[in-house]
Amino acid sequence: MSKEWPLWEIFIRGQHGLSHRHVGSLHAPDAETAIKNARDVYTRRNEGVSIWVVEAAHITATAPGDKGPIFEPSESKIYRHPTFYDIPDEVGHM
Repeated sequence: MSKEWPLWEIFIRGQHGLSHRHVGSLHAPDAETAIKNARDVYTRRNEGVSIWVVEAAHITATAPGDKGPIFEPSESKIYRHPTFYDIPDEVGHM
């Protein structure tokens, strides 16, 4: 019986970025190996300065069908929409 290695989600912070960005997934036996493999696969052009690996089994996410109950409360906070603010013409496009 062959056991498949766990799936790891890979996040890379670019040289000019302020946050990590999800770039893909890979299988590895442990976190250290996942980082080394992620470096080889996702930063071949020396574009990364930091790598995060997260075992996919530890990620909790919402389902697309839960969109209504999860995000509806934000619709009642109309003050968060920029339509209530006057932006001077000198500002241009933000």
